[in-house]
Amino acid sequence: MINYKAIIRVIGNLLLLETMMLLLSSGVSAYYHDDALNSLLITAGLTGIIGSLMSFLFRKSPNVFTRRDGYIMVTASWLAFALFGMLPFYLASHIPSVTNAFFEAMSGITSTGATILDDIDSMPHGLLFWRSITQWFGGLGIIIFTIALLPFLGVSGLQMFAAEVSGPTHNKVTPRIGITARWIWSIYIGITALLFILLLLGGMGGFDSICHAFTATGTGGFSTHQESIAYYHSSYIEYVIIAFMFISGMNYSLLILFVSGRFKRALKDSELKWYTMIVVIVTLFITVMLWASQNMESEDAFRHALFQVVSLQTSTGYSTTDYMLWPSVLWGMLLFVMVVGACAGSTSGGLKCIRILVLFKVLLNEFKHILHPNAVLPIRIDKQVAPNSLLSTVMAFCLIYLIIIFGSTLFLSSIGVDFMEAMGCSVSALGNMGPAIGSYGPSSTWNSMPDAGKWLMSFLMLLGRLEIFTVILLFTPNFWKRN
Repeated sequence: MINYKAIIRVIGNLLLLETMMLLLSSGVSAYYHDDALNSLLITAGLTGIIGSLMSFLFRKSPNVFTRRDGYIMVTASWLAFALFGMLPFYLASHIPSVTNAFFEAMSGITSTGATILDDIDSMPHGLLFWRSITQWFGGLGIIIFTIALLPFLGVSGLQMFAAEVSGPTHNKVTPRIGITARWIWSIYIGITALLFILLLLGGMGGFDSICHAFTATGTGGFSTHQESIAYYHSSYIEYVIIAFMFISGMNYSLLILFVSGRFKRALKDSELKWYTMIVVIVTLFITVMLWASQNMESEDAFRHALFQVVSLQTSTGYSTTDYMLWPSVLWGMLLFVMVVGACAGSTSGGLKCIRILVLFKVLLNEFKHILHPNAVLPIRIDKQVAPNSLLSTVMAFCLIYLIIIFGSTLFLSSIGVDFMEAMGCSVSALGNMGPAIGSYGPSSTWNSMPDAGKWLMSFLMLLGRLEIFTVILLFTPNFWKRN
């Protein structure tokens, strides 16, 4: 049976966590004397009261959780964060539409980075900080944060970790899941702090530095300026952010290995090699094309190419230039890296390199089987034989991923969105990328999309952030059966 009372209690505690985030944003608003203070305080009060009631009324619920409880808990938590997270935008009248406010909140908490705001520079500091901190918490996962730093919730870490990190690999590295989660969050905080310092040294202001440190580490891409990173006209800032976006796209299990000094083991990882190889090859191709067709200086071409490739492959979504002005063949290359994504076990979106690696090895094996039909040809990942269950899961995930993109593309087309733009938006939302192509590219916003499309894209953001199966399972009849 599903432990509804305990699920409600945990969500209540998570709402109290969101209340603390809102109060922190209120402090920023008060410091800058902007007009978002009342909306943030009202939301914090409402969220705190409801969270306290949920926690108090079900405080004696048994701490017995199953995997099904974990899936419900994770999905419901993300929805609750988005629903309460939209209130500061709506109450402050800076986003007077419920649809737009929910879209912006869901984009933040899923670290997507798509925005409907047409004049970010005029937004109050409190709301800009709120956008950034939701991406930071959403990047690595509220649930992992709960396991790592809030053990008083009494929640079984394994079930929640399995639901939150439902990719093909989520190696624990350390024997206990709670210790692994604390390692991950310690590294996450350390990376954020280091990036903040380096951005300050590059001449970026304190407020902008902390906001961009939050959204770069969380691979979210919300900026404090409409021009994104192009606003600063600084090669130093661009290269620093490139490095940290790339690091944030790595599997955090590998980052634990690097931090603990096990470099050789980390560098042998097949997914890391594929991730690096794709970035290098696509960047070099785009660099040459820009140098040849746009009359750019070689360093400018390389920097713009590298920044956009890393930004989109890690699903961060920052921009330093409008890539819609590039030759159209390069749009296809960027769409490719958006679909591929970075590494599993990272804050990024997309299919993930490990799945592409598995599919590539399955394809090679099929050719070998044609030549040697009686041979036993196991598929190996990092010298370990991949079980058939992993292969079937990866293929099923990739199939449903493509089906969702195709279906949502048709839906958007049916409500008036250009077909290619509809495909770009579907890939962007499901992959938690942020910018898409055409009217929804890096120099534009998603404000012009019909409301029905925004609700669908919000749902795709949730699907992509929770690796599809976590949410889709809730819509299957067998999930709700007692046995």
